Amino acid sequence: MARIVIFGAGDIARLAHYYFTRDSEHEVAAFVVDRGFPRPDELMGRPVYEFEDGLDRFPPSQFHMFIALSYGRMNRDRAAKYFRARELGYTLASYVSSKCTFLTDHAVGDNCFILEDNTIQPFVRIGSNVTMWSGNHIGHDSIIEDHCFITSHVVVSGHVRLGSYSFVGVNATLRNSIDIAPQTLIGAGAVIMKNTVAKGVYLPRRAELFVKNSDEIEL
Repeated sequence: MARIVIFGAGDIARLAHYYFTRDSEHEVAAFVVDRGFPRPDELMGRPVYEFEDGLDRFPPSQFHMFIALSYGRMNRDRAAKYFRARELGYTLASYVSSKCTFLTDHAVGDNCFILEDNTIQPFVRIGSNVTMWSGNHIGHDSIIEDHCFITSHVVVSGHVRLGSYSFVGVNATLRNSIDIAPQTLIGAGAVIMKNTVAKGVYLPRRAELFVKNSDEIEL
């Protein structure tokens, strides 16, 4: 069992505390945030310190860290804190839900957050600092590169490479044997059938308001 410090004080930090505490061998010691960032005195019954003060209280020789940030600036905000923590010597903990169907023999990288009901098929490789929210399918032989965020109910078919710093919105579908270039933004419900371009934004057609009201439609 390792004691960890969570960087962040928002929803993802609260959820990280929940998952690490209830479904891992880690014990959460405290939360830390950037100096000047608004912070409560405590969160989830644990103290909240400024990051700089936490270095003395929670040295990397005795504590691990988890960076609990979202996908701001195409995951670059989370990546910046990830690299800073590594430079300071912290081991970055990963969480993989016990309710995840994890069939690959390849271990995930550090600072990953993989929640319940993900299906990760054989021969999948997952890099570092990857967040996978609940209920995704990652097909066999696919590669998820570093610093990606996959939301919920995404289908990644087999032999897909998801480039670093990419974001995939809810219910998106990626067909098999394609390359998603780094920093690709895929919107909710998009269907991607071919390779993407770096920094490309892919949005599906949105639902439109029909001319009739719901009580005028016979179901």
